[in-house]
Amino acid sequence: MNGPAPEAGASGTARTLVAGVGNIFLGDDGFGVETLRRLTREELPSSVELADVGVRGVHLAYELLDGWDTLVLVDVTARGGEPGTLYLIDASNADDRSSGQEPSPLDGHRMTPDAVLALLDTLCAGTGAAPPRRILVVGCEPACLDEGIGLSPQVAAAVPEAVRMVTGLVRQDAVV
Repeated sequence: MNGPAPEAGASGTARTLVAGVGNIFLGDDGFGVETLRRLTREELPSSVELADVGVRGVHLAYELLDGWDTLVLVDVTARGGEPGTLYLIDASNADDRSSGQEPSPLDGHRMTPDAVLALLDTLCAGTGAAPPRRILVVGCEPACLDEGIGLSPQVAAAVPEAVRMVTGLVRQDAVV
């Protein structure tokens, strides 16, 4: 994380956290981290904080208890499309995130966005904190998740469009 979360300004500016998730040692799983790295070059609203979460999903879930208005998770998302396909998923509704299955054992190094959000829901229920009102996932269909550093050509080609997508989302959210 990049330090303490910014306080909402007197103007009521929405606080947005953009989190790049993934393991750079598993090929395309580094998509979220690489997209976040490129986002650091963009001019973003002052209410936006970037966080290279990597494989620290548990840490991210606790960070989200600090009163963020919007969370944008950036990660690989296998949904059966062509490698490099980008998805924008609205995960704001906790009921839509619940699969009805028993949660799998907590593994701090294998925290998918679903697992992070399930942990967040549990933490919020236990603490009375509110989750971000808006949770978006910018996902990319992976080509290869084998051990190795570097993105596949298809996923690497999707990174600039993912940067444009996230930039548009956070600029839009800053004026809401």
